Amino acid sequence: METYNLAEMYDAPPMSWEEVTRRLEAGFDQGPGSQEGEPGRYTTWVSTINADGGPHVNAVGAIWFDGAFHLVTGPRTRRGRNLARDPRCAVSLSVREFDLVVEGSATRVLGEELARVAKRYHDEGWPAEVDGSGDALTAPFNAQSAGPAPWHVHRLEATSAHAVQCVEPYAATRWRF
Repeated sequence: METYNLAEMYDAPPMSWEEVTRRLEAGFDQGPGSQEGEPGRYTTWVSTINADGGPHVNAVGAIWFDGAFHLVTGPRTRRGRNLARDPRCAVSLSVREFDLVVEGSATRVLGEELARVAKRYHDEGWPAEVDGSGDALTAPFNAQSAGPAPWHVHRLEATSAHAVQCVEPYAATRWRF
């Protein structure tokens, strides 16, 4: 991994990727009222690439699990179609300590990993389970933007990330993996 200090001109130290991942592993509740201050929630955003090369950005229910972001999407949504055609994407998130963007390529999650991700979502309050096909999730409800079940899960294989620290020492760092 290469680390670039983007705030060197301000004499700020580079951020530690290990500290960033420890914060993500601690979790980020995406429900309303879960965050001190405004907007009262954490939202993860995914950027995918439309067929014409333009960006498509929308909110997504993502979790940090096993060292990567995992996100759910309906295969017929624009996000799902974009990922099936071109897996390059980015996930962004703001937590109290930092703003983070992780760029890379989305890989469809199947098999035992899908079962482990479903359990993680379930443990975090969304009653997801692997459907009868064994390669997608189902649940009694989901975000309206995800489309109807079944839902695919993708893991973001990171190629780079950058973060801006929102607490002292107010650092900014980019990592290339």
